[in-house]
Amino acid sequence: MNIAEVTAYILSFIILFPTAASISRFDQWWIRDFDFPRLQISVLILAVIIYNAVAFDFSSVWETIITVVVGLSFIYQAIKIYPYTYLASKQVKVYRGKEVERQVSILVSNVLTTNTKYDKLVKLIIRENPDLVLTLESDEIWEKELSRIEEEYPYTVKIPLENLYGMHLYSKLELEDIDVKYIISEEIPSIHGKVKLRSGEKVNIHCLHPKPPSPSEDDTSTNRDAELLLVGREIDGKNSTLVFGDLNDVAWSRTTKLFLRLSGLLDPRIGRGFYNTFHAQYPVFRWPLDHVFHSSDFLLLSLKRLEKMGSDHFPMFIKLVYQPENVEKNGNGETEEPDDEEKEWAEEKIDKGQHPESHQS
Repeated sequence: MNIAEVTAYILSFIILFPTAASISRFDQWWIRDFDFPRLQISVLILAVIIYNAVAFDFSSVWETIITVVVGLSFIYQAIKIYPYTYLASKQVKVYRGKEVERQVSILVSNVLTTNTKYDKLVKLIIRENPDLVLTLESDEIWEKELSRIEEEYPYTVKIPLENLYGMHLYSKLELEDIDVKYIISEEIPSIHGKVKLRSGEKVNIHCLHPKPPSPSEDDTSTNRDAELLLVGREIDGKNSTLVFGDLNDVAWSRTTKLFLRLSGLLDPRIGRGFYNTFHAQYPVFRWPLDHVFHSSDFLLLSLKRLEKMGSDHFPMFIKLVYQPENVEKNGNGETEEPDDEEKEWAEEKIDKGQHPESHQS
């Protein structure tokens, strides 16, 4: 066995680890973080396959086996990200009418607490003119700087925090039944309630920013998963719902997919692209962390990732049209129902997040 063949074996075993980790259900942060860079991992796997094709003469059955396994790993990763390519069918259809009173637009921005480029976000808000603005990581300084938009956005929910989990909601449309909840942690707020459209119809809203699995935030993904799945379970297929925020999870992860199945909500990015919002400063390390999900009684007018505004996240903008009477024939795709095993896993996650003391060894 020459050096090239030994290198091929070593690279193959290394590149198989991220796929094995993402398939597993271990919730340690360093395992779950392999869910994020699937596109990058796919590119590396493809590079290893090409290297193996050059380094191996395939005289040994093990050379064939390891290359086939690496190839299957590539297929697994590709299947996960395929829905977020232009090759897939669009789950949410485009609205072709002219109705205005049922339109609702949302701008979501994780501002990065230490970011001082306040004017950039304000200018984006003025230019895009959304009905709802949600900021994450916003503290008292950000609250003061954003006060200049309040003349246009008279309905507000302000939760300034210094722990990177502050949250501010600004709305041109009337907000009702607003409830600030601390679902899993007393440090992590979320906003729940209703927004009244110009037509007078009311839509449920949920604004979320759970903790990510990381060495500096949370040792495991349990708390994040529990918060998302608990909200998904409470929505439970009810129409007229918008969920938006920085979910600290990617669209193709097991947790987010199960959240969509539990809630019955749709992802307008399916069939349209990744819309990677993090990390704004490092193009090679980007994946979609900021999301807007909605019930099937909405159609899409516009969806775009906005330009940098000094944060490590790009803002997201979406404009939707509420069409409750056309749900059966609007052409939107459907979200699959969770099976019994998925429901059981969700309940275990929720229970573990709500009652961590009972799960400690």
